[in-house]
Amino acid sequence: MTTKGTRADPNRWAVLAVLGVAQLMVVLDATIVNIALPSAQQSLGFSTANRQWVITAYALAFGSLLLLGGKLGDLFGRKRTFIAGLVGFSVASGIGGFAQSFEMLVGARALQGAFGALLAPSALSLLTVTFAGSPDRAKAFGIFGAIAGGGASIGLILGGVLTQTLSWRFCLYVNLAIALPTVLAAIRFLPNQRPQERPHIDVPGVLLACGGLFALVFGFSNAERESWTALLTIVALAASVVLLAAFVAVERSRKSPLLPLHIVRNRARGGAYLSIALAGAGVFAVFLFLTYYMQQSLGFSPVSTGLAFLPMSAALVVTSTTVQTKVLPRTGARPLVAGGMTLGLVAMLWLTRLTATSSYASHVLPALIILGVGMGCIFAPAFSTATLGVDGSEAGVASAMVNTSQQVGGSVGTSLLSTLSASATTTYAAGHLGQSDLANVAAIHGYTTAFSWAAGIFAAGLALALLILPARERSAQAEPVTAAADGTTVVPRAMPSVTAVLITGPCCDFGISRDPSTGQADEARSEIALQGVRAR
Repeated sequence: MTTKGTRADPNRWAVLAVLGVAQLMVVLDATIVNIALPSAQQSLGFSTANRQWVITAYALAFGSLLLLGGKLGDLFGRKRTFIAGLVGFSVASGIGGFAQSFEMLVGARALQGAFGALLAPSALSLLTVTFAGSPDRAKAFGIFGAIAGGGASIGLILGGVLTQTLSWRFCLYVNLAIALPTVLAAIRFLPNQRPQERPHIDVPGVLLACGGLFALVFGFSNAERESWTALLTIVALAASVVLLAAFVAVERSRKSPLLPLHIVRNRARGGAYLSIALAGAGVFAVFLFLTYYMQQSLGFSPVSTGLAFLPMSAALVVTSTTVQTKVLPRTGARPLVAGGMTLGLVAMLWLTRLTATSSYASHVLPALIILGVGMGCIFAPAFSTATLGVDGSEAGVASAMVNTSQQVGGSVGTSLLSTLSASATTTYAAGHLGQSDLANVAAIHGYTTAFSWAAGIFAAGLALALLILPARERSAQAEPVTAAADGTTVVPRAMPSVTAVLITGPCCDFGISRDPSTGQADEARSEIALQGVRAR
């Protein structure tokens, strides 16, 4: 794939600003919605049992449509899909803010997820193409990651302020104020790239992939709400296996498949997708359970809890930027990913030592910093490797696979760890009747149980990184940019890493639907469920 003027695009910094603001909007939305949810429930009068659908509706739409969203960008041009996603996402946010009923709010959230699945892959692809061959590439991706890294914490603080001083509705209306000038700037500055060939959309592949991913996300979400043995959970997960297996079989014979299977068959890319999924499954335990611990056991306010996660965000941004520009070209992905998994394992083991008398400075802060460094080591090289060697015409669907890996990983991790935590809490409480402060101590026991299992997830990630990822892969940044005979610039086929994908992933919205200490939704505990360094 070729684009004109890529080497020295005079508008490249304006493009970065447009994409960064759009990314910030998505990051803010993930954390703001979590904070606004209790107030929205009180305003619209829906039940605690139904509240989880405000979260699940987004996750279902986003997770099931990601591959289609990435493919549409490859087929019809990423500027078009970016603007369509940005406009649709903001309009859906406005509908959600104006919602007069529970059903209207859930529908708006599903619409947000659908347009988010169009927006996210387009933004990554546009940034890659704009800075392809530029000496400013590493700096651009570092800035993009820093914006998204700080955005998660800013969303927590801003959401608390808007909810307390104005209304929960302004937590959704704020996207309209951000989107309008961003759309105008996107029309002016984004490159208008048209694919040289436009094959037909793989309709059977779309139906099977969307159905299979929908059933998979729904199955794990239902397991969190009900149980792993519930009939609906079993049926959904079984259906996902059948549909996704059929999807693979169909894609093998399609001339223009939705997902070219060579993208995931490659050892380096397959290992990177697995690493992203496992790291996502493990890391979201921190945001979910530490949020509860800091508010319920340490007495932190929602805003203070958001501020407490800032050191981790800072460590992740600094580490990922350094890894991207200084280390990855020299070492390749395997030692970095393995080292990051090891740090994640250490951080989780550190958190298993939490007690009712632990303090933030001695027990929480060190683990957050260690985990931030570890995640920076994992996601920067994993995202780079996940699209290494992919043709430019397939960059959209390859980046969508990154988001899909996180979606599945976050869904599985949150559901599994929430269930294990709830079971451990119940068992501990039943065996220690009469103990003082039993509810708090039992809840902390549930949290530490979840951290122990999360440590196991990181240990599995370490083993898979060592076994599957190749010893050395040439860095995407090292790929040369050459001039074609017609004077156009040949874009390198690899996509560099972006820490922002971690922060803006759909997994950011999981975890609020269930109290891990009781197995039930709890309004007080759900006031703030920090879910993101990602991830939509």
